[in-house]
Amino acid sequence: MNNKILNIISFIAAFFTLVGCSDQFLEDKKLYNSFTNESVFSSEAQTNRYLAYMYYNIYNGHTSPVQALWGAWSDDKTKMTEEIGGSIGDLINSTKTLGTSDDASKYYGGRLTESPGNNPYTRIRDCNTIVENMDKYGRGKLSESFIQGVRGQAFFLRAMQYFDLMRTYGGVPLVTKVQNGVSQDESIKLPRASTKEVLIQICADLDSAANNLPSNWASEGTDYGRPTKGAALAMKSRVLLTGASPLFNKNWDDPNDPLWKAALDAGLAAKAELDNAGYKGINPTGIDSTNGKLAMDWAKMFYNYNNKKNPEAIFTILTDVGTLGNNLLNNWQSSIRLASQKGGGGIPAPKEMIDLFPMKDGKRPTAANGYDQFLFFRNRDPRFYRTFAFSGYKMPHKSTASSAAAGTVWAYNYVSIKTTGSGASLKRDTVYNYSDNNSLISPAFVCKMFYPQVDSTQYNYSGVDIIDYRYGELLLNIAECYAATNQISDCLDYLGKVRARVGIPATNNYGIGNLTDKYEAIEACLYERRIELAYEGKRFWDIQRWMLYNDDEVAGNNTCAKLRLNTINGTCRTGSYLMTLDTVRFTAPVTVAGDPYIVQRIGITFNPDLSLPESRIQLNQLANFYKSHFKIAPLKPNQAMDKINSLPAFIDWKQNYYIQGLHSEVLNYNPWLKQTQGWTDYFGAPGTFNYRE
Repeated sequence: MNNKILNIISFIAAFFTLVGCSDQFLEDKKLYNSFTNESVFSSEAQTNRYLAYMYYNIYNGHTSPVQALWGAWSDDKTKMTEEIGGSIGDLINSTKTLGTSDDASKYYGGRLTESPGNNPYTRIRDCNTIVENMDKYGRGKLSESFIQGVRGQAFFLRAMQYFDLMRTYGGVPLVTKVQNGVSQDESIKLPRASTKEVLIQICADLDSAANNLPSNWASEGTDYGRPTKGAALAMKSRVLLTGASPLFNKNWDDPNDPLWKAALDAGLAAKAELDNAGYKGINPTGIDSTNGKLAMDWAKMFYNYNNKKNPEAIFTILTDVGTLGNNLLNNWQSSIRLASQKGGGGIPAPKEMIDLFPMKDGKRPTAANGYDQFLFFRNRDPRFYRTFAFSGYKMPHKSTASSAAAGTVWAYNYVSIKTTGSGASLKRDTVYNYSDNNSLISPAFVCKMFYPQVDSTQYNYSGVDIIDYRYGELLLNIAECYAATNQISDCLDYLGKVRARVGIPATNNYGIGNLTDKYEAIEACLYERRIELAYEGKRFWDIQRWMLYNDDEVAGNNTCAKLRLNTINGTCRTGSYLMTLDTVRFTAPVTVAGDPYIVQRIGITFNPDLSLPESRIQLNQLANFYKSHFKIAPLKPNQAMDKINSLPAFIDWKQNYYIQGLHSEVLNYNPWLKQTQGWTDYFGAPGTFNYRE
């Protein structure tokens, strides 16, 4: 194959130049009515054209690692976790109760017609078209390796689309053959399959993908980014882990449950294949011979392999640098850059995230373990410094100069007292100001996956690839399966592998200590996922599959109690200000207060890319500066990042939200489909479809 499928922008631009094709290709009814299968699937060029637009319809709009749902790509799920505050979506809004078909998710899509839109079942149809026609029309005209590669990709993409449908709705109709969009055809009126049947179909598709896909594509330069055999096996691990979790598995608490065993076997098989193919992850030995290199490599894995093979990346969404448009470019760089760096303003880190990461020895951050909530940046897990920045942190970009402090960011508040008038008309006004115009409601802000060489005038065109699935997640999948099957020593071994990669000392099981039972081991796995995979779009799915928003005995949901976790319901994302100790006083006609520390902070910086001794010296210097100049001040009128009617908003997720109902539009044109329990149907009757049966 000689076209890079996932490098969509360059591919489509070149294609437009050559043939003048419309970018509405998949929405044009001629795709389904005017071409002949024989002409398309007996030609490598035409097959690649068809396949390229399949990828385009899936990934167009996927511009950030915190986005979720194939083809829909929204960050609303991440904003329903502790990772990002400042937005109360309907599903966590205590003032709303959703349960009618009009309230349900619209992800399922619309009616399949002669001019179908870009929705899940359209994308499934495209996969079915390839699966049906490559054998029929390609044999004898195309190479066997080409046919296998295309079929393997179609099986992979179909499986992943069904996986997101399963995570959203549980059981859905299984369509594995091309259907005609004719309402009178009774054969297309398929009922909702059970969740188990969907799970089996997804795994079968991934097995077919693995049997057809290569371990490595022959041409890294043109084919890198396509799924491989290892990616298919790893996705099977992710799918089975979801199927084994409490959301779908009533027997999750049984260590002998076959779903946990299947998920473990899938994870180990994927690891063996990936290791063999050269995807062994960053720092597989965990030996730090250069005093800090491990953590640096962990950070670089997100940006140092753009559009080329990355030993950590199991499945990657390629992006591109250029001026062809932003159809598939990574906007994350803009989101996390502060206003002072001409970015989108930054993402303030909720206190719940700041206080989450372990200490440098791997222990949980408690006062007894030496954690200081004011000097929160001292003695933390190496991943903390690659996930969060803070005032005094060196966060360079391409346009910064080479001086030691260049690129250092500051985001604190200072108070000024403005005096006007005199005598009886004397007036003093308190004014709150932001250093360098960085208006953040947290002393820390997200810097994970920042690219130090990004052009500050081209943040939205950074070209930093988005890693959908990486080796660290696979290790954690395996660890969780070991925990659930009560193989605690093996669970600890895999958690240790994750921590060793960033240089956490091996003492006391890498700071984890001893795990007394499987529940403690599962909790340790979920905790490690929050650290290792923070801001990678994974947290919501972990909350969902373990049902961590609430416990509900009537619904058979008691996982928080079992794992000795507090429910997320009733909590809020909290923030605070880093505030100066000094107050600026000025008298009219002066209209702008001066930053009191603009001179004092010169030369103060923390560069996480220095060796450990050097960076620790800088951290100590920064800590002394904080103690002399700053304090933590609560937000007014309270510390909640989220407000409803000017009052703090506390998360309130309802039990029926874990699995969505079908929207009224879907039920209207598919009246034979059952509605999900917990949601009313088109006529207002209670739903009867049990997604756990």
